[in-house]
Amino acid sequence: METALIIFVRPPILGKVKTRLAKTIGDVKALEIYKELLQHTHSITQTLPCDKYVFYTDNIKRNDIWENSIYHKEVQSGNELGTRMSTAFEGLIQKRYQHICIIGSDCFELTTDIIQQAFNMLQQYDVVIGPSADGGYYLLGLNNMHPLLFTNIQWSTCNVLEQTIAACIASNCSHILLPMLHDIDDEKDWIQHQTKQAAL
Repeated sequence: METALIIFVRPPILGKVKTRLAKTIGDVKALEIYKELLQHTHSITQTLPCDKYVFYTDNIKRNDIWENSIYHKEVQSGNELGTRMSTAFEGLIQKRYQHICIIGSDCFELTTDIIQQAFNMLQQYDVVIGPSADGGYYLLGLNNMHPLLFTNIQWSTCNVLEQTIAACIASNCSHILLPMLHDIDDEKDWIQHQTKQAAL
């Protein structure tokens, strides 16, 4: 298969996930929300017609929601996010995948169709970006490595999207944006999500 999806996850451990959210709602509720996000990410990815790789921040978990029969499992490598992402992409490019997307597990609005749309767009564009409302992105799709997309980026700030687009231009990469979605990073994001769900 020529397409692959990378999913970056953290083990659901109390006090270790959604720390910005936990500052106002507490560690227990933050962990509960993170587990919901993991379940959502699992549900929208399990039937995608591509190879799927779960990259853990530390030790691989063999008996968790990510079935070993569906998901390949790897460990993230590197001290900062850009290095961990670029290393994951490089590893799959070496496995001869032609179209690769990476996502996290922070977005309830992300759907199977949007991820598939990203893969479709990689047939025509060098880079596909899923912008998030906080100035970052929820998805990045590549056909080849472009190192500038992972260097000198102010990770976890509102500048990530802008700097990534600038890196595409500097690298002479054609790029396209997916619909803008909202991540769950803090209590405001969580309340906004609950309000939207209640209105459905």
